[in-house]
Amino acid sequence: MPADKGNKPLSYRAIEVMKPSDSDKADNGVNRGLRVTCGKTGKKTFFYRYTSPVTEKLIQMSLGVFPTMSLDQARIKLQELKLIRQQGRCPATEERVATHELKQKVKNEKIAETFTIQAMIELYLQNYIEDQVLPSGTVKNGARKKKGQNETRRTLYGDAVPKIGSKLACDVNRQDIIDLVMSIVNRGANVQAGNVLREVLAAYDYSMGLGKFDDQFINPALQAKVSLARTKVKLTSKKGSRFFSNDELKIFLTWLPSSKFTDVQKNILRMTLWTGCRTGEICEAAWRDIDLNEGVFYIRESKTGVAREVQLPRQCIDFLKTNKVGNELYLFPSQRTGRPIKQKQLTESTWVMREADLMLDIPRWTPHDLRRTVRTGLSRLQCPTEVAEAILGHTKKGLVGTYDLHQYTEQSREWLQRWADHLDVLLCAEKQLGESHQGASAGYTHTTVTSA
Repeated sequence: MPADKGNKPLSYRAIEVMKPSDSDKADNGVNRGLRVTCGKTGKKTFFYRYTSPVTEKLIQMSLGVFPTMSLDQARIKLQELKLIRQQGRCPATEERVATHELKQKVKNEKIAETFTIQAMIELYLQNYIEDQVLPSGTVKNGARKKKGQNETRRTLYGDAVPKIGSKLACDVNRQDIIDLVMSIVNRGANVQAGNVLREVLAAYDYSMGLGKFDDQFINPALQAKVSLARTKVKLTSKKGSRFFSNDELKIFLTWLPSSKFTDVQKNILRMTLWTGCRTGEICEAAWRDIDLNEGVFYIRESKTGVAREVQLPRQCIDFLKTNKVGNELYLFPSQRTGRPIKQKQLTESTWVMREADLMLDIPRWTPHDLRRTVRTGLSRLQCPTEVAEAILGHTKKGLVGTYDLHQYTEQSREWLQRWADHLDVLLCAEKQLGESHQGASAGYTHTTVTSA
């Protein structure tokens, strides 16, 4: 409806008697731009009509309802908005932003009342790390492979959830995270401490990206990481340098059959020595990945994310043909579950045997040292570096990795066979040495008895 063309300023009485059929009434003078309209239900509303200095479009902005908002209050509000407009800003736009921020703040406060560390971790795991089954039935792959998904869940539920899981995520501070990390360090698990810190930091970042916290929130795990860096506490694994010498290999190969490792664990260690594969790759091996006729072990998911083929020496092929501890699906299953055994069981068994004084008498070693032993042994046999690296499945760096895509298949087969033959020679030599010692000992005893 056309606005009232009169020059009289608005008054309480003029607004009070307005009817739905009346035209909009406008104020004048310093209050020019203030208007009031009467709707079909008789509700009278103040509004400010102006041209936006930002978009140069005509804007009509509601101020309030009469008489809840008085005429004086409407005029005061009008002057506040005019001052904003004079500064080159758009009052309506700023009001929308402020309203949105208020709603978001209320929403965040409601979320914060129930959004615990455990809830945040579950959000991170289920929506980002792990595979998701969509309503259509299709599977959306998570950010990690299946093994990594399980490891991330185990890491967070092993330490973070038990210690701080019930706390509200918005209330956890830097010191809480530092205390969590140091409690893990103090039990000697520095690598686990680093893993927990990394995953908690990532879980916070993920939730912050989804707007679960207000814009002023600072990731406490990030603050803790900065503080811990100043303490020089090492939260990563020490670079491995342990490998078996030939003499140690002789002792290990002789000791392994009678060791307290389970039959499945012994076979995993044997195959690791024959192939140079990671123990985790051997643990996960399935019969569908083995071609005994071609002598190939197909690794479909490796640590580097690149599928590869491992050429099997004759000794390994013969061993697999007579393997009595596998089932119809897996080479090295758990006798309890029928599923592949966990890689960590090897390390745990090694630790238990060492604590019980059942370990062979050579300096401390871990199952992963066998892979390093293979690589070092290949070099000792004069295997070319590029072939040895291909055998271990190491990715090529830089431009070489981009342009040299040769797999060294035949060379890998040749050198792994040489390596397996070398192991046989070492084992045979150790057995002969042991037999000669026994013979000498028996001869000494016999002589003593005769002279007696």
